[in-house]
Amino acid sequence: MSKLIIFSAPSGAGKSTLVRYLLEQGLDLQFSVSATSRLPRGEEKDGVEYYFLTPDEFRRRIANHEFLEYEEVYTDKFYGTLKCEVDRILAAGKNVVLDIDVKGGLNIKKIYGEQALSVFVMPPSVEELRHRLEKRGTDSPRVIENRLAKAEYEMSFASQFDVIIQNDDYDRAKEETMKVVTAFINRKI
Repeated sequence: MSKLIIFSAPSGAGKSTLVRYLLEQGLDLQFSVSATSRLPRGEEKDGVEYYFLTPDEFRRRIANHEFLEYEEVYTDKFYGTLKCEVDRILAAGKNVVLDIDVKGGLNIKKIYGEQALSVFVMPPSVEELRHRLEKRGTDSPRVIENRLAKAEYEMSFASQFDVIIQNDDYDRAKEETMKVVTAFINRKI
């Protein structure tokens, strides 16, 4: 039976970097592309990093019950996981990797239960998060402040996840992530 591996973390904690690393390791994994109503950043492409939808299109899909989970993270900035995306990957016999927000991760874990592993990537500190977000250079100072306030809130949910990966040392975090995910994939349910 195919499984789901859910990665959640505050913005800038390094979850996307750990997910990319995991996908390069030759495991039987496929990334679930999330949907968002925000505009693409930098070189992002529709259908690769996200499915970019207008806020109205996102609302229409919500009304049609096309999402496993979704959230309006900021005004008119929706993020969500399309049922058809996860179903497509599972039908192909692959394990699904999701990179989603904290509430979405917990919601998907509730839906799939033991078929899913929820992983929370913990940043070293809020101050280090600030440094990472500033270094990334994709957000305004106001957006960074909003992300940091949200990060503190999201970190309060960490204990509800199956596993917490402390990302204060990237090499150790990669090693721990690989170990945890490999054990979960190989476990019989």
